[in-house]
Amino acid sequence: MSLHRRQFLASTSAAAGAVALSPALAAEPPAGRPPLGKAEHCIFVWLGGGAGQIDTWDAKPLGDPKAKKAGAYYPAIDTAIAGVQVCEHLRQCAQLLDRFALIRTVQHEVIDEHAAAVNRLHTGRPTSGTIVYPSIGSIVAQQRGAAGEGVPAYVLIGYPNVTRGPGFLGAKYGYVYLTDTDSGPAGLSRPREITAERQARREALLTKVREQFRAGAGGDALVQQYDETLAEALRLSGPRFAKIFQLTDEPGSLRESYGGEFGQRCLLSRRLIEAGVRFVEVSHNLNFLNGTGWDVHNDGILRQHALIQELDTALAALVRDLEAKKLLDKTLIVVATEFGRPAQFDAGGGRGHHSKAFSCVLAGGGLKTGQVIGTTDELAMTVTNRPVSVPDFHATIHAALGIDPKGLLHAGERPVPITDGGEPIAELFG
Repeated sequence: MSLHRRQFLASTSAAAGAVALSPALAAEPPAGRPPLGKAEHCIFVWLGGGAGQIDTWDAKPLGDPKAKKAGAYYPAIDTAIAGVQVCEHLRQCAQLLDRFALIRTVQHEVIDEHAAAVNRLHTGRPTSGTIVYPSIGSIVAQQRGAAGEGVPAYVLIGYPNVTRGPGFLGAKYGYVYLTDTDSGPAGLSRPREITAERQARREALLTKVREQFRAGAGGDALVQQYDETLAEALRLSGPRFAKIFQLTDEPGSLRESYGGEFGQRCLLSRRLIEAGVRFVEVSHNLNFLNGTGWDVHNDGILRQHALIQELDTALAALVRDLEAKKLLDKTLIVVATEFGRPAQFDAGGGRGHHSKAFSCVLAGGGLKTGQVIGTTDELAMTVTNRPVSVPDFHATIHAALGIDPKGLLHAGERPVPITDGGEPIAELFG
């Protein structure tokens, strides 16, 4: 387990003080905008490395890597949406595709810079030299706060990174993170030799030290943020939050239905939102089955199918599980990646990068699912209808969660729109 107290204090304060809803949420949306949705939570599944649209959600005729004939790597199969096909390795999701909306025409201009593209999909904006923009998870945390007591608003199951962080919003809207599910948040648990009485004495002493330090700091904003972070860490170090991570409380058959470690992360995400966490990001770029993850250059593509199958198993289990618990309409599932892959094969039989047309996916969240947004050409390379910008994609997520995508954040005294001019995908609402 690699969630350590020092790392926690350095990178998060999650939801302290953020449980109150923004006043803007209660307002009616301005005329001409689609109505805001009613989803309460978001599970953001991240396919790090660039998942190829042509080999997953935007199936096209087969190619041949040996003959360098452009096209799909796998055959296509029918789905629960009439006339819509996906890759054969998404067999379980195909049967549930009426709960999904496929966004096949996401696009941006970043091609060869993974870090810049990851930042683009997480913040909705280009990297800036003058301001660090907040991630979508941090914005949701700031706008909505936690949905339950004793839990943070934002949890990252993956490696900490500035692109997932709060940017100018400050540490108050950062994340709690962990990188595996085996042992839970051990960094937030007191050592066995520290009894409850001894812990209480320590916290009493710490309270006095904090009070003195705050008094001497004269209201310094950074000191206040650090103190709030410390308070949140202490609050989350109790048994209530730790219990969420005990996956053995779930039936064995359910745990098995989710599959391996990535699937267990998805199961944990359900437990987190059930407890009141507002936004959970689940990274599918740790401990890859295929050795390269979704960045399938050269022979990295040879075991891409194992990665797709793992995604299929976990994602389908998550949808079924949320549906069984009456949580699917309240929970928006997002499957996103930094860019796609071209239909052409490289010299080693794999694929390079392509950002002019790629697929992201939404499920549940009270949206009008069972549809495909946008179309691409015969090789899934060019948008032929209904382009969707990254700001549009972000605006759709925010709107689904009841957040006005035209609302304002503030970097000091500078107003910053929640999205960079994005418009929600109207076909998904109403």
